[in-house]
Amino acid sequence: MNNSGLVLSLCLVVSCRAGKLLVIPADGSHWTGMKPLVEELGRRGNQVVVVIPEVSGSLGPSEHTITLTYPVPYTRTQLQTIQRANLDTIMASDTSNDISRMWSYYQTLTVLRNYTRNNCDSLLSNQDMMQTLREQAFDAILTDPFEPLGVIVGALLSLPAIYIQNGLPCGTDLEASQCPSPPSYTPGRFTHFTDHMTLRQRSVNFLWALLRPLACRYLYSDVNVIASEILGRETTIPELMKKASLWLERNDFTFEFPRPLMPNLVMIGGMNFEEPNELPEVFLFRE
Repeated sequence: MNNSGLVLSLCLVVSCRAGKLLVIPADGSHWTGMKPLVEELGRRGNQVVVVIPEVSGSLGPSEHTITLTYPVPYTRTQLQTIQRANLDTIMASDTSNDISRMWSYYQTLTVLRNYTRNNCDSLLSNQDMMQTLREQAFDAILTDPFEPLGVIVGALLSLPAIYIQNGLPCGTDLEASQCPSPPSYTPGRFTHFTDHMTLRQRSVNFLWALLRPLACRYLYSDVNVIASEILGRETTIPELMKKASLWLERNDFTFEFPRPLMPNLVMIGGMNFEEPNELPEVFLFRE
């Protein structure tokens, strides 16, 4: 699906006319993949409000949108120091065997757990910002569920949720989108397996599938508590994600092992590629 088709689809989801869209992105490369879509929606006449923390790695104002920021309990220097230390730890991890990969996976989850908890606390406890968002009467929310903040805000404001992502750390997207993923056939993320597995690999893959719910429980343990307090009922992030109206996956069938997808999950790999230039005539008519 090209840029124009994707933007048209999103506009139809929000409304047949120009609508009001709340955007809560994730930092880093996640924002790089989402930003062209957000700016194009704004350029086409929709009112797009992007909510980001005051301190981040790559988030910032974008064209044709309104940007709102909320304070966080860390400085840019602290964020960069923590990110560099965490990245060095993860990159130095031994992934030569199954046990080492599991340990590296656990370290990654710990980093994400601490970061997402801080951002959720900072925005959801900001009464002025939350009141501003309530008064906007948005038509829908576009968010990257890699950071569960947007998932909680969407549920709190009772907005139709559009998720744009490229695989979540503990496979939450597979559970929440209800796409079948049999461990005897579909290799788990971080396993380095293919769809042609030996008996040992299938056994390890099955073990990963059994541990995945525990990994999700660990990753979202703090934000599950925050979500339950904010929404006034016992809930979890995977449970909230199941109510998504549309899943946009930044991937392509050519990079994925064959697997069934639900009707509301659309692969949009290559969405943020630049439009190709026309081939010069000198090449078209060369003898």
